[in-house]
Amino acid sequence: MNQPVTYERYPLGIVLASNGVSLAILAIGTYVLIRIWPWLAAPYLAYALWIEVRLLSSACVDCAYYGKACAFGRGVVSRWFFRKGQPERFACREIAWTVILPDMLVWLIPLAAGAVFLVWTGWDLVLAVLLIALLGLSTFGTGLVRGTLACDHCQQRILGCPAHDLFQGGRNE
Repeated sequence: MNQPVTYERYPLGIVLASNGVSLAILAIGTYVLIRIWPWLAAPYLAYALWIEVRLLSSACVDCAYYGKACAFGRGVVSRWFFRKGQPERFACREIAWTVILPDMLVWLIPLAAGAVFLVWTGWDLVLAVLLIALLGLSTFGTGLVRGTLACDHCQQRILGCPAHDLFQGGRNE
């Protein structure tokens, strides 16, 4: 079977598509919270920002794409704010589902809040459609981006990526 081509720098189209899914998740999550409990939107956005800063300052500084466009453009952004780390540390990181749970809360919080709101207040078609879209983007959309656009073409995957190993069951072909 042919191995997908890896990118030294990801094409702009992939960076835009990958970030488009992430931004759509964030926008829908924010809108859901504004619609049901407006006071939750600001803490939610602050939490999402903290998640990004945490990723940029811990994983991205050690990644092979530091200073370059990865599938999400984070290597470039990380270089703007943080010094280069130690690339050999990247593959040695321990990643388990409990480690990525804070990242998953970016979509789980509005999904859970929206579901609770629907149960308490009755049916709201717009909110129900948004929650379905949020669930679809967060699961299938993210899986498509990571599985097709990002991870298949990633140099760090070949060098060693604990997240890829977690999601692919240790297969790093």
